[in-house]
Amino acid sequence: MTTSDSAPTRVYVWVWLPGSTQPVPAGVIEQSGDVAYFNYGRSYLEREDSIALYLPELPLQSGRIRPLQGLTIAGCLSDAGPDAWGRRVIRYRMWGTAELNTKDDELTELTYLLESGSDRIGAIDFQSSPEEYVPRTSEATLAEMQEAAERLEKGVPLSSELEMALLHGSAIGGARPKALLQHGARSLIAKFSSTTDSYPVVKAEGLAMELARRVGLDVARTEVVESLGRDVLLVERFDRTSIPGQRRSIVSALTLLELDETFARYATYYDLVPIIQERFRDARQTMRELFSRIVFNICVGNTDDHARNHAAFWDGTSLSLTPAFDICPQQRSGGEAVQAMAIAPGFRYSQLAGCIKASEIYFLSHVEARRIVDEQLDIIQSQWTDASDAARLSENERRQLWRRQFLNPYVTEGLEVL
Repeated sequence: MTTSDSAPTRVYVWVWLPGSTQPVPAGVIEQSGDVAYFNYGRSYLEREDSIALYLPELPLQSGRIRPLQGLTIAGCLSDAGPDAWGRRVIRYRMWGTAELNTKDDELTELTYLLESGSDRIGAIDFQSSPEEYVPRTSEATLAEMQEAAERLEKGVPLSSELEMALLHGSAIGGARPKALLQHGARSLIAKFSSTTDSYPVVKAEGLAMELARRVGLDVARTEVVESLGRDVLLVERFDRTSIPGQRRSIVSALTLLELDETFARYATYYDLVPIIQERFRDARQTMRELFSRIVFNICVGNTDDHARNHAAFWDGTSLSLTPAFDICPQQRSGGEAVQAMAIAPGFRYSQLAGCIKASEIYFLSHVEARRIVDEQLDIIQSQWTDASDAARLSENERRQLWRRQFLNPYVTEGLEVL
């Protein structure tokens, strides 16, 4: 992006430290050409409870820190920024249009960070001041946020009230319409049906998440509900705790792999293995969970398993996998398919036989891997009807998904000969 005269060149980073309910200023991002440098504040470095925002990217040290090689901004900071949907909302607020290619090159990354809502994923926020924290939120209802999202998709002008309703969810990732919702003590992400959906996308994700729980994966809690006559998936946020005000720091797999969106196509599952070995708590169990998630993604047709759809908690010293999220079966008409991230060198096909052959990469024997595969296949088949009921699928919607996205015959080809 090119920096316009009115674009910010300095943005202050605030962080919720572990166990804290209030943010503190951590440092400043300064734009110089195409690169965004980070500098910790002296008061933050002097705190006894300060932690690095993420290592090895931003070690606790004084002075300007350049992003890792190949990056223009530290990945842990980029993770807290808006993705496609949030950027669309911001463009509407600034230019009165949400078209994907309209004036996008006139908005810098710092603009997107500063203009997005404050209730963002993880424990970081961005402010124009190092002294006063002013949250950018709204108190809109689910129906108001849903109406605003639908009008934005259709290109219909929004009232100032509906515009503010969308602001609250503009910092969360993904390309589809969504918003943030507070329901009592529960912090939720509401994922809306789109006017362009050609199959029951929201219910399909709800069904996949329901089955993921049943096969034993650690997965975010979800519920399919109806609002304004449309399907909505409510996802419980795992970056918030039961204590109001607390936030948990999160980094994406893209950041773990020291990549950005430009090089996301090079992200692989097997490149996560040495990182897990070196930096994760309970590495062996983490690799088993990761392998099980790969298997499940293949079983349910989630080929959109890119590196932003995997994440880890960061506590200042070590990492641990977050619950699985965004398990979204993708539309397919035929058989052959590939995963967004390669499973083994030269192998990314959506086939379980290949996963078993690659299992030793994840420190699993072929026998253990086959057991994981067989258990998932059995549970998905035996609990399909009950899980479909829980996700509120009609009979016609079940026929649309079964043996297409869910357990497409291609995924089990070659299993019988192993």
